[in-house]
Amino acid sequence: MCRIVFLISCIIILVSCSSKQKTAALPYYNSPDFTPHFINATAAAKEIDHTIADFSCNDQEGRLITQKNIEGKIHVANFFFTACGSICPKMMSNLKAAYEPFKADSNIVFLSYSVTPWKDSVGKLKMYAANNAIDQHNWHLLTGNKAGIYKLARTSYFAEEDFGFSRDSSEFLHTEHILLIDKQKRIRGIYNGTLQLETEQLVKDIEMLKKEE
Repeated sequence: MCRIVFLISCIIILVSCSSKQKTAALPYYNSPDFTPHFINATAAAKEIDHTIADFSCNDQEGRLITQKNIEGKIHVANFFFTACGSICPKMMSNLKAAYEPFKADSNIVFLSYSVTPWKDSVGKLKMYAANNAIDQHNWHLLTGNKAGIYKLARTSYFAEEDFGFSRDSSEFLHTEHILLIDKQKRIRGIYNGTLQLETEQLVKDIEMLKKEE
């Protein structure tokens, strides 16, 4: 009897450990208040319904970039403008360091959306990329329709969290947040781009996502 009880206890422990191993290392975010959901992939498929919406922008090389460019890929997104003299230089510098380990990985894409697209033309973005030695292979600086970019930022990426979710496109968007998105276009991380420690964590989290099935 003792042996049977022991075996049952071992099975319960093994099942519990196995379940924990299958739970995602990174949370899923399904709402603008960024409540984390630590669940496995099966549960996420049923419970996490928020994904990044379709979009269409031009990058610094004049290439049309849409949701097709991130299909089945991990991507990192942030929002900046070339004339910014406050949070953007630090954020973009930290983001550049985070991009470096993945610049040769075609399955990792960085998207930096301009929040002043009426000023940041393709040519302006190309010059900005050159001046800041930003690699153009898998890092796209994007310009396009203002209302479209602002809506994408606030209702898809939750770039300003719940505070910005209720704002409309007439209110200026300015945020230090960097978002990490998985292959299914679900939000998996949010980071303060002005802090080096947080962008270093972004690198670690990208590596975690790469290991997910």
